[in-house]
Amino acid sequence: MRRFPLVLTLAAVVVWSGMSADIDLSKLASSGARMGDFLSRMYPPNLSVWPEVQKGLLETLRIAILGTLGSVFLSAFLGILAAETLMPAAVYRPVRSLLALIRSIPLILVAMLMVGAVGLGPLPGILAITFHATGMLAKFYAEAIDDVQATPVLALDSLGASGLQRLKFGIWPQMAPVILRDTIFRFELNLRESLVLGVVGAGGVGFYIQTYVRSFQYDKAATVAIVIAVLIVMIEIINSTIRRKFS
Repeated sequence: MRRFPLVLTLAAVVVWSGMSADIDLSKLASSGARMGDFLSRMYPPNLSVWPEVQKGLLETLRIAILGTLGSVFLSAFLGILAAETLMPAAVYRPVRSLLALIRSIPLILVAMLMVGAVGLGPLPGILAITFHATGMLAKFYAEAIDDVQATPVLALDSLGASGLQRLKFGIWPQMAPVILRDTIFRFELNLRESLVLGVVGAGGVGFYIQTYVRSFQYDKAATVAIVIAVLIVMIEIINSTIRRKFS
């Protein structure tokens, strides 16, 4: 019975969402023909754009890799400052608030600001990914630090271990799997997000998607979509292999 108010509230929220979303099932029923027409224009894919797509794809990879690397460096520093077990409240609370503020800013807005600041190309994409990813990654790093169990560290301390030895044998082994998992997850997310940065001129293969769709060259857009799908699957396989190896 104690859960009834919660269930009732959730049901009311769902009903409110459905009533205010302007859902028209007749539109959904008639959408099949239009969707089929759209897909038919994408077949067969136009492979003549492969050189352009390859260039954009490699640029997207560079943006994701360098953006992730930049966020790792910033997050290592901010994660320590945001760790409740290492810092006083006067330090970690403002830092955590800053990280929450960074996470609340949409990536596309950050990319637009960076394009306005440094111009077109991959650099604003790298800066946008670095900035936006730091808000999440630093939070993960801080939580990894806070979750370290004190017992192994105290045992090493009782044996006369130095600070470096406590870090190497007591603290880091507990943190490393979590840090690796979260960093790989963020890289996957950065790669997916960097695919759309070209829409605002921040480099990457997203520029070609926008160009082909706006010019109604759907067969070329299909080639880009296929290449992106293959890339995402390959990255997922590689990341899963890495996680299994180090888990």
